[in-house]
Formats: sequence, structure tokens, C-alpha cells
Amino acid sequence: MQRHGPGTTAAPRMRVTGLLLLVAHLSIVGWLTLRPRTVPWVPAANLEPLATIQAELARGPSWDVIQHLGGSVLLLAPLGALLPLSAGRLNVSPLVSLTRTAFAGAMIALAIELLQTGVPGRVPDVDSVLLGTLGVAVVHLAVVPGARCRLRRRYGHLGDTTPRIPRVELAPQADVLSGSRTYL
Repeated sequence: MQRHGPGTTAAPRMRVTGLLLLVAHLSIVGWLTLRPRTVPWVPAANLEPLATIQAELARGPSWDVIQHLGGSVLLLAPLGALLPLSAGRLNVSPLVSLTRTAFAGAMIALAIELLQTGVPGRVPDVDSVLLGTLGVAVVHLAVVPGARCRLRRRYGHLGDTTPRIPRVELAPQADVLSGSRTYL
């Protein structure tokens, strides 16, 4: 059944493509972050917010700092576009969409960090959750509003039409869950 109105969905192919890309991306992220590493020394887990970021920035600008902080931001950044694409909704409040996507990105980053506690050579870091969430939010803000605008122009006719039944011309507007209608 086709939806009409505020929850208008994009073409099912786009949703399926979004879901496939989302699964592929999360598989790659899982492989990169949850493989055991052989290291001679493992630092303690960082549970103090912004401690790692401040320590990296105190080292001064260098390629290692950019690589460490930028890698944490870019690792989950594609989720900012893939999560809304896999949902396929066109008419959603931008603030609600951003909040929903950033929260989902934060929960995925937190799950990765919690899973890393059991992986040899991996150390959980709360700043990775913050940087991953930042990456998701930035990509969402940069990509999703423009993409939704283009898709609304392309699929806008789906939400504007009134459903019609050939013999009756207009579909009945009945409230199925309403208690005001009696059938006796």
C-alpha cells in the first residue's frame, strides 16, 4: 500500500540501496574496529570526556594528530547519510531527522566502544564516541537536506494526490479506530 502525506517514502529501490550500503558500511567498520591487535603495550581506557582530544591538540599540528582525530570523525560519518536514506522518508522535520540520526550514530559508536572492551589490543575511548557522533551530524547536515529537497521534487506528486477508486472516484476517508461509528 502506498503512503500519502507526512510519512511519504521514497522509491523502494532507494530504501533497499540505503539498507545494503548501511550493512556494508557497518560490516567494514566492525572489521576495522573489532579485530584483535598485537601490541606490546596497551594504555588504560579513557572514560574522561575530551581528555584524548585535548591531549592530541596539545601535541601541536601534525599528521598523526590529524590522522587520529580525523579518522575517528570519518569512521562513522557515512551513517549521517545512510541512516536517513535507509529510512526513505521525504517529509520529516530537519531537526527531528538530525536528532534521530545523531542519536543512532552515538548509539552505534557506543556499541563499538563497548564491544572493544573484550577485544585484545583495543582500548575503549569515550572521545571516539563524541568524534563519531560529530562526524555523523556534520555529514547529515551537509548532505541530507539537499538530497531530500531533490527527492521531494522528483517524488512530490506521490504525496499530493488523493487516492481514487475507479468506480467511486474518491476513496472513503474513514477513521478505522474511531469509536464513534456503529455497525449495528
